Amino acid sequence: MQIKPKAAPHRFDPSIFREYDIRGIVGASLHTADAYFIARAFASLAAEKGGGAICIGRDGRLSSPEMKEAICQGIIDSGLTVIDIGLGPTPMLYFAAKTLAAVGGIMVTGSHNPPDHNGFKFVFQNKPFYGEAITGLRTIAENGRLVDGKGNIQKRDVSAEYLDALAKAYDGDALNVAWDAGSGATGDIMVALSERLPGKHVLLNSEIDGTFPAHHPDPTVPENLAQLIAEVKKGKMNAGIAFDGDGDRVGVVDDEGEILWGDQLMMLYAEDVLKDKPGATIIADVKASGALFEEITRLGGKALMWKTGHSLIKAKMAETGAPLAGEMSGHIFFADKYFGYDDGLYAAVRLLGLLSRSGKKLSDLRKQLPRRISTPEIRFACDDTRKFTVIAEVKARLQKSGADFSDIDGVRVNTNEGWWLLRASNTQAVLVARCEAHSNDGLERLQTDLRGQLALSNVVFP
Repeated sequence: MQIKPKAAPHRFDPSIFREYDIRGIVGASLHTADAYFIARAFASLAAEKGGGAICIGRDGRLSSPEMKEAICQGIIDSGLTVIDIGLGPTPMLYFAAKTLAAVGGIMVTGSHNPPDHNGFKFVFQNKPFYGEAITGLRTIAENGRLVDGKGNIQKRDVSAEYLDALAKAYDGDALNVAWDAGSGATGDIMVALSERLPGKHVLLNSEIDGTFPAHHPDPTVPENLAQLIAEVKKGKMNAGIAFDGDGDRVGVVDDEGEILWGDQLMMLYAEDVLKDKPGATIIADVKASGALFEEITRLGGKALMWKTGHSLIKAKMAETGAPLAGEMSGHIFFADKYFGYDDGLYAAVRLLGLLSRSGKKLSDLRKQLPRRISTPEIRFACDDTRKFTVIAEVKARLQKSGADFSDIDGVRVNTNEGWWLLRASNTQAVLVARCEAHSNDGLERLQTDLRGQLALSNVVFP
């Protein structure tokens, strides 16, 4: 195979190229032709590195079969082998790329976005593929420097092996659990996993349906957990588990119907992991509670705050050798006894195991955690062309005033009251804010400070 320029290079809507994946509105900013040329560019990059097979998977969105077909054709036309693993969660694609020794993988998924959205997540040479690597695909395709060839496609069902890996990770006794796939891509695996675990299991929205008829598959939004909470209370379950649209995030409800957020889950996971790995580095994103970082330190670990974003977190884990990392959004990454990628199903199994071994109620574990008073994650619209400028303006004013802040990802400002965060989303045209304090009055003052900064940049805080 040789790389040669094409006569008619493809042009993309630049908005689909995000920091750690590709996302767009099907038929508007994202088209099947885009999928084809993205695959051609990815395969060309793989060919430059020596070639090999590329695993392809898809979620249950209505547009995903057609998008996956275009991806597969692009790889075949580049002379490489497609390993088609079919329908399933994104972590199963990561699992396939790892265990089948593929050069890379492409997952067709819109994650937790609305039904008319779709996109692609990547893994390359068993490493996250993000930032300049993703924008580099655009450069390759638009310059027309693509590999030509005649490849082939192989169908490979890895669901049984993936299911075995999940089931074997459980190390507890029987529990009563309610599960909610949100009609997303975890549905079939979730059903099969529940049959392998001891105890009573109630399954909600397990049929994969890209219209998401019951509720949107985003467990960070409390109303999306209302059905699960009702089922937990009605059935007197030990826990409720929910997943996002492609299964790389987990949501958790305790036996009292209270939600455990990502940083609370991380406190439980950190204690469990640090028992076997004392002194290990544990990573959490900038949106996480200050209580989490203090708890990791108290437990004997090394707390590391890092940028939000699944690819960015995975890269930092590989760099530091951290056995565990997590985000407020419910991305939980285990390199302890697992592969180091975000897997909502695996995170659920680990949580249920530690819950069973604790001999306590999940609500009791929650109540034992250190607490702060905080806002939820607040997301408000800000144009993609403006959002990073707003952050730069706020940062400049903070520097001028001598404020204590971190600029790892946006700005996280520390005061005697607590902290507030403002960052630009890498996946949507929004700004993201969060405040945390030791008192209600302190929280109000932090929000006032944040509102003041936004007002100076002509942004209205909701």
